[in-house]
Amino acid sequence: MVLFCPIQQELDCISGEGQILGKIKYDGAKDEYYFQPDNESIVLSDAEGASIAVRLSGLASGQYLIPMQDDD
Repeated sequence: MVLFCPIQQELDCISGEGQILGKIKYDGAKDEYYFQPDNESIVLSDAEGASIAVRLSGLASGQYLIPMQDDD
């Protein structure tokens, strides 16, 4: 299980054990979402990798959104 928590214009990806796995970010120049691991030593389980892939696909298709923060 992976939890997805919005922080600014990113999603923190958190394992079921509470470990931050990384962030899903948006690259406006390429018009795509990508996963950036928190550090190079993180190894995703098959289930975690699949959950992140589903979220990335859903973001790309418009099924999911990353809430934008209004700093005004």
